[in-house]
Amino acid sequence: MTTIVTLLFNGLSYGALLFVMAVGLSVTMGMMQFMNLAQVSFSMLGGYVMVSAMNVLGIPFLASLPLAFVAVGAFSAVLEWLVLRHFYEADDLTQVLLTLGLVFMSISSVAFIWGPSFRPVSVPAWLSGQAHVFGLDLERYRIFLIVAGVLIAMAMVLGIESTRFGAKVRACVDNRRAASGCGMNTGAVFSLTFALGGGLAGLGGALSANLLSLDPNFPLRYLVYVLIVVSVGGTGNIFGTLLAAVLIGVADVVGKYYLPEAAGLSIYVLTVLVMLWRPQGLLGKKV
Repeated sequence: MTTIVTLLFNGLSYGALLFVMAVGLSVTMGMMQFMNLAQVSFSMLGGYVMVSAMNVLGIPFLASLPLAFVAVGAFSAVLEWLVLRHFYEADDLTQVLLTLGLVFMSISSVAFIWGPSFRPVSVPAWLSGQAHVFGLDLERYRIFLIVAGVLIAMAMVLGIESTRFGAKVRACVDNRRAASGCGMNTGAVFSLTFALGGGLAGLGGALSANLLSLDPNFPLRYLVYVLIVVSVGGTGNIFGTLLAAVLIGVADVVGKYYLPEAAGLSIYVLTVLVMLWRPQGLLGKKV
């Protein structure tokens, strides 16, 4: 029982990371119908921004997290304005090839700027080691990740459901043409939403740097995971993305523990079963 609870706990913390990295892509795909595979590159950039802020500028760990969010959000907004917005009306294959090319460009750029080696991250002493909770020894950093994931999910839901900007986002998701016809500046809404999604991806990368390996190949390792979370949860649905991230995180951790020789087989089996049952995702809208 102790092993099962520990595995579930580790899966939840892993799922929290996947949620933060994937929720921006889910919203932008649901609203813009844009296949942005470069989302995982934003996560990698967030990790490197945090590492540079801590090691070069001496900024504390907690202060480096919002810095990663803002820096990557600004970078993604500039990239959207310069390049991506010109391909919103392109077909899916063109969008996939474009953003996949950006992924490989980001890998080469990061390797050139920061080097090809793994970058370790030092967290504060209060986040290191284990905490004794209900008779179990749980890693403090994983507890921090779960709390952070819950708070981000709540902030996203409140932001989408209870603010004027959230109402504009929902209007654009439901019917972009009608929203534009009502005088709404859909271009500005898209840019802000894209920046928010990129910032969240950067924050997810910063949070994951201590748990996952941070090196230039980061996007290639986690691109499939992010796409699976978005597909299983349903594009444009925050609760769906959260549910899918938790399921994928737990399935991956449990599967690798009990069937290490099969590696990540469990998440692919889960994905196939969900797609056969609900092709639009767990909480996605039927087309």
